Parts: sequence; C-alpha cells; structure tokens
Amino acid sequence: MTYKNYQTELLPTLPDDPGVYRFLGEDDTILYVGKAKNLRNRLGSYFTAGKNTTHKTRILVRTAKRVEFTLVETEADALLLENTLIKRFQPRFNVMLKDDKSYSYICIKKERFPRVFSTRKVFRDGSQYFGPYTSKKRMHNMLELIRDLFPLRNCTHNLSKDNIEKGKFKVCLEFHIKNCLGGCEGLESEENYNLKIEQIKNILKGNFAQVRNHFTDEMQRLAEDLEFEKAQQLKIKLDAFTNYQGKSTVVNPMIKDVDVFTIASDEKNAYINYLKIVNGAIINAYTQELVKNLNEDEMDLMSFAIPELREKFNSIAPEVIVPMELKIPNATFSTTIPKIGDKLRLIELSEKNVRFHLLQKRRDEATKTRRQTSAERILSTLKYDLNMKEMPFHIECFDNSNMQGSYPVSSCVVFKNAKPSNKDYRHYNVKTVVGPDDYASMEEVVYRRYKRLLNENRDLPQLIIIDGGKGQLSAAVKSLKALDILEKVVIVGIAKRLEEIFFPGDSVPLYINKKSESLKLMQQARNEAHRFAITFHRNKRSKDFTKTELTDVPGVGDKTATKLLKHYGSVRKIRNVSFEDLEAQAGKSVATKLFTYFGKKSGDEEE
Repeated sequence: MTYKNYQTELLPTLPDDPGVYRFLGEDDTILYVGKAKNLRNRLGSYFTAGKNTTHKTRILVRTAKRVEFTLVETEADALLLENTLIKRFQPRFNVMLKDDKSYSYICIKKERFPRVFSTRKVFRDGSQYFGPYTSKKRMHNMLELIRDLFPLRNCTHNLSKDNIEKGKFKVCLEFHIKNCLGGCEGLESEENYNLKIEQIKNILKGNFAQVRNHFTDEMQRLAEDLEFEKAQQLKIKLDAFTNYQGKSTVVNPMIKDVDVFTIASDEKNAYINYLKIVNGAIINAYTQELVKNLNEDEMDLMSFAIPELREKFNSIAPEVIVPMELKIPNATFSTTIPKIGDKLRLIELSEKNVRFHLLQKRRDEATKTRRQTSAERILSTLKYDLNMKEMPFHIECFDNSNMQGSYPVSSCVVFKNAKPSNKDYRHYNVKTVVGPDDYASMEEVVYRRYKRLLNENRDLPQLIIIDGGKGQLSAAVKSLKALDILEKVVIVGIAKRLEEIFFPGDSVPLYINKKSESLKLMQQARNEAHRFAITFHRNKRSKDFTKTELTDVPGVGDKTATKLLKHYGSVRKIRNVSFEDLEAQAGKSVATKLFTYFGKKSGDEEE
C-alpha cells in the first residue's frame, strides 16, 4: 500500500474513533494488529515519511496489501481486542515474547501419600504444579529444603489402602536412613503425611509464617510431653528453615502478596523484570524479553506483558507494583506506583536487575560485531556486569578456613587476564583473632595483604572478591578504608547459596545471569580461594596431628620418623627392637641416637 493509495482510498473511510486495525498481506494473512485512540491519526503515522520511521515499519507498509479496522467504545476495549487477536493469529510483525526454554516445575502428585518432585511436563491429572522455576539451582534448593524438613516417600508404588492392608510392600533403605516414615507398611498414617504436604504447599506458595508457626507449636507440644529429643530435632529443622527464609527476605514481611514489574528497552527489544513477593520474600524472579517490531511504547509493552506473565506463573496476587500508570482492561488486581518506603525499594531492586539484563544484552551484541580473545570477552562482560570503570585485568579473591576456631587460616588467590596466577597465591596464618570470628579474620588478612603491596609499591588489583555476604564484605571494607584505598579499587562479596553479589553500602544484591561468563569467572576465583585455604588448613592440621616423639631426638628428621613409624607401627615397638634391626632400617647413626635417647646401649639385644 502506497502513500497515494492511502490518501485516495483509505483516508476518506477512517473515523476519528478508537479502534483496532489490521494490516493484511497476500491471501489476507494478518501481518500486524494494532490499537489506536484515533484511527485516522494512528494509521496516518505509518504513511508519513520521516527519519523516525523504523525499517520494520517501512517493510510492513510496503508488504501490506490492505488495511481493515474495527471500531470500539473505549481505548481499554481496543487494548483487550488487540491482545485477543494477537494471541489468536500471532502476526509476524507484532511484539513477541521470546521464550525458547522449557522451565521446570515442582509437582505434588495427586495420589495417596503424594510424591513431591521436579518435572518439565505438566499434565492435567489433578496434580498441583508450582513454578515455573527459571533457575534450576533455586528449584533444587527448594526441593532440598523440603526433604530436609519433611520425610517423604520417593517410590512409585500404588499405596492404596487395600495394597497396604494386604502387605504388598516392604520398607526400603529410605525408611532405615529416616528419609521416609514407612507409609507403604502402614507405619505412617495418611493423615499425618497429608499434614506435611499442606506445609510443603505453604512453602511453595511463600507462606513461610504458617510453616514456622507449625514447627514452633509442634516443638512446644513435644517439650510439654517431655519428648525433648524429638523437640530438639524439630528445633534444628526450624533453624534451617529460618535460615533459608532469611536468605530471600529483602523487604518488610508485612508486604504479603504482590507482583513487581519494571521495564528497560532499546530500539529493538524490551525487557520486563518480574519479582514475586510473598511475606517480604522473593520466591520467584524472571526477566522476559520482547521483540519491538513497530512503535510500541513502554506503557503498551507493560500492559501487554503483565497479564501474560501472571498467567504463565499462575499468579493471583491482588496487587501489582509498577513504575508507571498503566491501562489494563478487566484487570483482576490493583496497581500501585510507590513513591517511598519498602515498595519503592522493590521497584528499585527490579529496575536494577532489568538494567543489568539490558546491559548484558548490549554487551552480547557488541561482542558479535568485533573479534575478541576469550579473556577480553570475559573481562569485558565482568566490567559491564559490575559497572566498573576499568577492565579488571587483575583480580584477587579471599577466603577463610578454620575448625571451630582452631587453626584459623586465610587464602588470597590472584587472577590475571582471567587466568589463575599460581605464583602470586598467598596463604596466611591468622594472628590477632581468637576463636571462630570470620569477620575479624577477613579484616586482618585484607589489611595485611594491601599494607604490604603499598609498602612494596606494587600495583593494586582492579577487583577484589570476598567469599561471603554482607558481613565479610563490610569487614574487608574496614581494612581498605584504614589504608585509604577504598576509592582506588572495586570490591564485592559473593554469597554462595543464591550467588548474590553485594556492593559496599548497598543492601540490595545483584543477580547476574547464571550462564554469564563473568559470574563463572567469579565462581572460579571463589572456588580456587576456597580450595587453596582448605588445602593449607588441612596441611597445618596434619602437621600437628602427625607430630611424634621421634622428631624430638636430635638428628632424626620428619622423613626418617615417618619411615620408622610406617615400618614398626608405633614408638613403643621401636623402643623394643634390637640395635641390628633398627640399624638395618635407618642406619647406624640414627640407631645409635635412638638407643641413646631411649636409655639403651649400642649392641644391646632385645630381651
């Protein structure tokens, strides 16, 4: 369709009312569906030449053979009809939700003594599915927590009442190691099992308070019945559950059930970040990519994507927190645009993650246009992810290790050009800290490391990684401030459980894409620091544990003592061997020294 055709054929037929229009191609194939507050003005914009007209818009106009439109009463009705037509016809020029992954769910099977397991397939068989989980690690952490808290069966037996009464099944190893309570033999009632399933559902829905109250009430009941051992076991489970919940709490737990959406976009794509909040805890996070084919603005994209994402994640939250005014027809929820307080913090957290996602995509595009070495690509990614000013060619990572406060040691590993520099590795005996104080140990070792580098006029690293969360990071920052070098380096902490990245003075963590090369480099540095610290710690313990009386004898070294102990088995047996036998094993000089030390004379025979 040309500008001339539009002026002579289409323009006279267009009203100034709201409606939905459709560009049609060959064989009346729908190419694009759009909505408009004013059909005449909106369609006119497609045929007005200008530098702001996108390439895809020009192709659409050139490809389309004709235009159809439908009048509606209001703009909201137009949005609803547009969404319906897009879902039905999926025109190739419309905005698309890019989603080529098959995500996992946690399934509670509809059966007697329900199993709880992960799956990628959803069957309409009455079972309950929770998810989808976009992070495999988060899903496995959830399943691990459930199995730690509640003994469940994992067999596939048909545990019907009749089968159990007939004794068709026998308990397996899972029963003997206390991972299952033996429902197959009737050792656990269906009622008791279903109580556990109800608490598992509460966890998966994010209703942590109900689960915590369940454990607390049961623990108090057991204590009143003088079953202190069982009460202690429940207390251990309650502590584990509380610790897990604390990992995700970022806002006021009074915020019960809300969805948070924010958006960032460029010329071609838009990215919508979704956070699911229940009782102040993030129980799901996801960033959806959308392809912008024409002139959609961010408000339209958000209005389109929010119902889609809520349906995808089975959300029924009554409140949605967004950064802008939206028009979503027939919405079953209220929208909030926060200005202050904890809800604003949620918007800021979501915006932070969606911005980093956009930066990551830009970085990926940039790497496609120019050739880079592997190290350059990884370090460039890390620079963008951490918003650094300099390329982190020199990275140092710290970790601590001790055994209940004994043998406290620390390690510092060095990476240069994204590769381990083994000759620069350093280990430290913690000198000033008494007892198991991880924070004080980190503060001491970081201070000693960079005090020495400054004294020797050596280069500081561009990036320092601390293995741990906010506590270890704050301790390291104290040392950098004391040395007046905090502004000269970038320092972050990496927490193991959810791979959260913490920055000094910022309580909101950064979540980097789990497949990102930059995160893998940070994980490699963290793991290497942990390995180096553990190895040094074990060697130090082993050296003390293998200490023997033989090394107190002047002239007898560690190797000779080890050789003799390996041959004879103990110092007591060495005391009782003959001089000739000892001489044959260690030589005359060592035999003489040992006989003198043990109060014997050379040449004495064994009694």
